[in-house]
Amino acid sequence: MAKYINPFTDWGFKRLFGQEFSKDLLISFLNDLFEGEFQVRDVSFKDKEQLADSKDLRGCIYDVYCETDEGKHFIV
Repeated sequence: MAKYINPFTDWGFKRLFGQEFSKDLLISFLNDLFEGEFQVRDVSFKDKEQLADSKDLRGCIYDVYCETDEGKHFIV
């Protein structure tokens, strides 16, 4: 069994960044990712999951609603 969570999978990303207690970590990650284009001030989670009909199909949708320090909103 693996010791680490793979953040490149849907499950791993959601486990690391998609919970209320890791909100500050996600904001920091997004701000580093956008490199000064804008500053994310807050995020909220909208859990929309749809199971796939087959194990071979992808079936996870997860939205993160972001607000910038300028009051603009966008979805990740």
